[in-house]
Amino acid sequence: MTDRGDRIVSVLEEAFAGLMAADPAAFRHKFRKMAAEPFTFYRGSACLFYADMADLPDEWADERTGRIWIQGDLHAQNFGTYMDSEGTLVFDVNDFDEAYLGSFTWDLRRFAASMALLGWRKALPDSAITDLIRTYVASYVAQVRSFAERPDDELFSLRLDNTDGALHRVLQHARLATRIGLLDEKTTIVGYERRFRRDREGTHELPSDVLAAVLLAYESYLDTIPTGKRASSRTYAVKDVVGRSGFGIGSAGLHAYNILVEGRSQALENDVVLSMKQANVAAPSRIVPDARIREYFTDHGHRTAVSQRALQAHADPWLGHTEIGGVGYVVSELSPYEADLDWSDLTEPADMLPVLGYLGRATAKMHCVADSDSAQTLVDFQCEEAIAAAIGGRDAEFSESVVAFALGYARQTREDHRLFVDAFRDGRIKGVGSTA
Repeated sequence: MTDRGDRIVSVLEEAFAGLMAADPAAFRHKFRKMAAEPFTFYRGSACLFYADMADLPDEWADERTGRIWIQGDLHAQNFGTYMDSEGTLVFDVNDFDEAYLGSFTWDLRRFAASMALLGWRKALPDSAITDLIRTYVASYVAQVRSFAERPDDELFSLRLDNTDGALHRVLQHARLATRIGLLDEKTTIVGYERRFRRDREGTHELPSDVLAAVLLAYESYLDTIPTGKRASSRTYAVKDVVGRSGFGIGSAGLHAYNILVEGRSQALENDVVLSMKQANVAAPSRIVPDARIREYFTDHGHRTAVSQRALQAHADPWLGHTEIGGVGYVVSELSPYEADLDWSDLTEPADMLPVLGYLGRATAKMHCVADSDSAQTLVDFQCEEAIAAAIGGRDAEFSESVVAFALGYARQTREDHRLFVDAFRDGRIKGVGSTA
């Protein structure tokens, strides 16, 4: 195997050793999904991306822009809709499992490389991919400058009333969803009470000792909900709990539970489904040696919840964290109003360009809202001012640096994917058991 192949194997083994040992079958499943094609491999290998970032110079990162809150795994399929705490449907970043503090360019580079891979999958020429990435970066920079000139970042969001095209259609689709529809999918009425369905794939009954541990963790979670977001005590009464398995490519080997709780009234239609999911080590944290950041968080559940509140101006009012056996978990609502942008419906660059403009603005909002104006205390300066100053008047040079990285790293990822498949087929990745 080549030196690069050895590096891929060692990075994956180092990042996932503990989880692979706990559930090798889950990682065989994850790796088989990653083997399907380069974009899927890229989605599942954020740890490799950051191992590479540690060796790559970054002239745009200084003592401020090198330590802002980032999403950590910003790729084309990590955007979608959610209902914010003000009751507004918003299109934004919707996954914070890898969120941490680092260089703002890491998010831009990771997203841009994902677009290059997506464009290659759609057989777009490099010239079209370049236009898409330039549009994204230009929109990002323009929005950052707008925030620096008019500090209203918490007021800005992508909504039904200020979007059009494909992104607007996603918001409209989410608007058609209902809470009762989600409840009908996941629960049933037994007698006069609602309970989780036990016949759904990926749902399982919990042993009594695990159930007791989850309920105890739930009680601790309630103390992590900010006072301003607390509802009446009735809202938090537990009705049922089940275990979950078989979810996303980034969550292999992680424990998760669904908790059914009383809604704002005793009407069964107001019941709420919560997710309690084991949090993992954030990929960027592996290359950020700053002890002050590491010591800020009690565990990875705490880190995930704090990060999401920092990166979203009006986060889920149910968002909180807890721990089971010393392992951190993040708790949030399973909302019916979440819908992802379907890139399979976007095949022509002309249809994709407006979307890239919106995503650039959403990325800028995320970076700029998590600063001295938010509740967290790790970033004590205005991010929009710091980023605008770092870019200065070199907009074109900054854009071309992101484009060059994206095209080059996409080529590297396509080769990495081939090396990964060969290593996995040959059984060189230890800890996942037999691949036969």
